[in-house]
Amino acid sequence: MSDLSEAMAEGEPVVSDGEAAAVRQAGWRIWLRRVSMAAAVVVILPFVLAPLYLFVRPVSTIMIWDLLTFQGYSRQWVDLDDIAPSMKQAVVMSEDGQFCFHDGVDWAQLRAVLNRNGGPNRGASTITMQTVKNVFLWPSRSYIRKGLEIPLALYADLVWSKRRTLEIYLNIAELGPNIYGVEAAARYYFKKPASKLSRREAALIAAALPNPSIRNPLKPSRAQKTLSRIIELRVGQSGAYVECLAP
Repeated sequence: MSDLSEAMAEGEPVVSDGEAAAVRQAGWRIWLRRVSMAAAVVVILPFVLAPLYLFVRPVSTIMIWDLLTFQGYSRQWVDLDDIAPSMKQAVVMSEDGQFCFHDGVDWAQLRAVLNRNGGPNRGASTITMQTVKNVFLWPSRSYIRKGLEIPLALYADLVWSKRRTLEIYLNIAELGPNIYGVEAAARYYFKKPASKLSRREAALIAAALPNPSIRNPLKPSRAQKTLSRIIELRVGQSGAYVECLAP
């Protein structure tokens, strides 16, 4: 007796090879449709939300993750004018010296980094790119994320002023385990508001930005101390590099 006859005799449902292939194809279509919808949300939603963030205080995707995983986080929003000038200058001079002059992307720096190592690198990220990454995207490095980050940074630079971009960044940047923004960092590390930070304290906080999970402004490594001293010197020479931050 054939397999088909045996299946019919035993009352089992009979599915032909063609029907099985159709089921598999339908499954792939459903999966592709879901992936396409998710991609559309990732691409379109930021362009809708960015104008709202002219008025609404955003949170970062990492902050949302902290909430979803029941870790919670510390963040106190503070207006840009209520942050010590040295803190603003320290971040610009350490993270993105051309912040006031580029269109959201420092093309010269990006080309230099790509030519040097051929891949995505934090060294090519402007403050605008880091801001849109923190607000809209995910933290791990990849060509896909970088491909989304660049057009979002260009769009954000059109929608937000330089002051608003830096204000958002300084209120969502990770500065320790579950600590976000310079106000929370200033109060946690130095027991004072961000408006009262000294140049030295601001430089120590800025020096922690590249790797806040292991860099503690209160217990800086030798490399952190060296970097913070360099940042202090740059703050004193900031001048025209921070003119766009004037009220």
